[in-house]
Amino acid sequence: MRAIVFSSTGDSSVLRLAEREVPEPGDGQVRVRVMRSGVNPTDWKRRSAGDPGFAEVTPNMDGAGVVDAVGPGVLSLHAGDRVWVMLAAHSGPFGTAAEYSIVPAAHAFPLPEGIAYDVGAALGVPAITAHRALTVAEGGPARLSPFAMAGRTVLVAGGAGAVGHAAIQLARWAGATVITTVSSPGKAALATAAGAHHVVDYRHGDAAREIRAAAPDGVDVVVEVSPAGNAELNRAVVANHATIAIYANNGGDTAAFDIRPHMMLNTRVQFLILYTLGEPALQAAAEDVGAALRDGALPVGEEHGLPLHHFPLERTADAHDAVERGVVGKVLITP
Repeated sequence: MRAIVFSSTGDSSVLRLAEREVPEPGDGQVRVRVMRSGVNPTDWKRRSAGDPGFAEVTPNMDGAGVVDAVGPGVLSLHAGDRVWVMLAAHSGPFGTAAEYSIVPAAHAFPLPEGIAYDVGAALGVPAITAHRALTVAEGGPARLSPFAMAGRTVLVAGGAGAVGHAAIQLARWAGATVITTVSSPGKAALATAAGAHHVVDYRHGDAAREIRAAAPDGVDVVVEVSPAGNAELNRAVVANHATIAIYANNGGDTAAFDIRPHMMLNTRVQFLILYTLGEPALQAAAEDVGAALRDGALPVGEEHGLPLHHFPLERTADAHDAVERGVVGKVLITP
């Protein structure tokens, strides 16, 4: 098989195309013939620093394809099943930037007929992260389904990003009122296409005033990508018992919060990352994302608010660079 591999961390030049034997699935694993590999910021960050953990690693956490073989003990999946996968490169050397990937069966989920591989490969890290951010608030909901967030207002920071896009779609599917912030008219159009009820360009006008106009009682959940830059805005717009769910550190590694205003509102600040989230929460999120997928609530493409950028396998380095530069939309690789 053809696979992208690297043996030491660094910039995208460490990635190389290689011919490798097709790996065999072990206990509890499946082999997936990868039709699309999704690239996330976590993929280039893991490639750029730290210990790869193995003598040779294939990058990329997310993807979609067809189960090609199942290992001992796997009863939930069978050869020929269409699946979307998450966290493929987290605990092993076989990420999705290859013609075949080895994935824990617990991290491969049904991709219904009629749902494109592009959609499946765009789920994974963004959708599971968005689900977690939407389900950590005091009083719930702990799971998402139609009407689960009825009566709640969600503020999504950066609604044109991959996680922001998934958060808008999932919150809208769950019945919430969705407000999002963006930095340009083009991104505003994407966030609107994703389903946001109110879109605020924070670079023009008074963002706090506009958000308060849409949510006079304040927002209940903030899906936050830039806690340092948005600390003052969040303080101005959160409701009593609001939750600020932080999943990234865009704009700075250190954030300062005004303690007393948040104390008076019983604000909860919740950090999250998938790698240490725990299997029960991952599985619950994947089940709910699967339900939203079957309901047609998670489409991709520019007309749905998430432009797609396709690269062939041999240009995986260019795909990583595009994500690192902050390209708007979803980067996908076709092995």
